Amino acid sequence: MRKLLTVLVGLLMVVPTVAAAQPAADRPDRPLTVMTYNIHHGAGIDGVLDLERIAQLIEQSGADVIGLQEVDRHWDVRSNWVDQPAWFAKRLNMHYGYAANLDLPPVNPGEPRRQYGTAILSKYPIKDFTNTLLPLYPTGEQRGLAVATVKVRGAELRFANTHLTSNNNAERLEQAQKVVELLGTSKTPTLLVGDLNATPEAPEIKTLTAVLNDTWTEVGVGPGYTIEAGNPTKRIDFQLHSAGLTPTKASVPVTPASDHLPVLASFMLH
Repeated sequence: MRKLLTVLVGLLMVVPTVAAAQPAADRPDRPLTVMTYNIHHGAGIDGVLDLERIAQLIEQSGADVIGLQEVDRHWDVRSNWVDQPAWFAKRLNMHYGYAANLDLPPVNPGEPRRQYGTAILSKYPIKDFTNTLLPLYPTGEQRGLAVATVKVRGAELRFANTHLTSNNNAERLEQAQKVVELLGTSKTPTLLVGDLNATPEAPEIKTLTAVLNDTWTEVGVGPGYTIEAGNPTKRIDFQLHSAGLTPTKASVPVTPASDHLPVLASFMLH
């Protein structure tokens, strides 16, 4: 009997190894819906601070993974000192990672540090999360590249979220070059989303689209303008992807919840 149990245990241990060894081509494609959104710390074009309407927008969109920019964490009165990434994660029942690009001491000793940056929300588990600070000029505001490894039904997705500088073209170009360097040539399917603060023809965007595909030009309909939300005239919010992801559609939902409009896109993850 003991010998039989030993054989059975050995078989049980072998099964996962065999499954893991199967080539990716044998696994079905995974549909994936992605949003990028500069939320302006939750303040809309009407001047109202309202995280709930942003949460409802995300819910209604069906997004699986979301990159948010301009996210406060215990920042100050403008966002009622709320830990916004934790609030969204709890409200939407999602995993999250937060990248504090500005990290200041509290107003009063013992209170939480005051932070401002980007967040990644995901319906799927986040295996790891890193944030790398990007090149900073003396008059600039610190920016970063947040990268999460998301496990999507057995497949790995590398999801990167950034917010490039708004007021210096040369600084922004250096930041874009650093993003390309950081993302490298990994064969893991990669999505880079964010507020890039430049239009598609700018050198900094060309630096990124030389190595990643611009989802909007592939499947978007119309100009894809995202700023200013009330009367948008520029496309500065992007979803860029590598091989291993095939976009199927993209849209810009209309909402007054921020000064930007979000970009929503659907992919097949191979």
